[in-house]
Amino acid sequence: MADKMCENNQVTIMGEIVSDFSYSHEVYGEGFYMVEVSVHRLSSFVDYIPVMVSERLVNVQESAEGKCVYITGQFRSFNRHEEHKNRLVLSVFAREFELVEQFEEENAANQIFLDGFICKESVYRKTPLGREIADLLVAVNRSYGKSDYIPCICWGRNARFASGFEVGSHVQIWGRIQSREYVKKVSETQVEQRVAYEVSVSKIEFLE
Repeated sequence: MADKMCENNQVTIMGEIVSDFSYSHEVYGEGFYMVEVSVHRLSSFVDYIPVMVSERLVNVQESAEGKCVYITGQFRSFNRHEEHKNRLVLSVFAREFELVEQFEEENAANQIFLDGFICKESVYRKTPLGREIADLLVAVNRSYGKSDYIPCICWGRNARFASGFEVGSHVQIWGRIQSREYVKKVSETQVEQRVAYEVSVSKIEFLE
């Protein structure tokens, strides 16, 4: 059953570590740490992806900043309670974490596959330049009755196709993880620069 759950949420990234390891939490004596990995797009833009890794996979006491890494795992979410409401926090949970030799930027990897269910009505819109976009929230089942809630963004024909999905629709998605900066208004006089993470969809299929 655990293997089946792993198959419906698969991530592969290869990039450069751009932060030190920072402690996150401990489960049954196993410590988990956060680290940030940069991955170059073909457009020369860089995505900065948060990764959670066990201290049993890598020596978290030594800095790996500037080193290249190959990671496979899952894109996971949890709700963090702040400002009297819940905030969805996303990161890659590493199952494999391998430091590798230097690689060319064009060989950087950023791939994700999701098999899940639409859990919120899709939002379809057009940009001022006429580009079609659809925002989806996909629930992907995990072991022990848990689910991960993954924001996804579709473009063009995929956006128009996805805009017709009903809540509960079973879908499969292929794409990449992207980071996006935005400004959050936290009070009448204060704003914060934040980073959102989502799946940019390259292919989507509706399953009966």
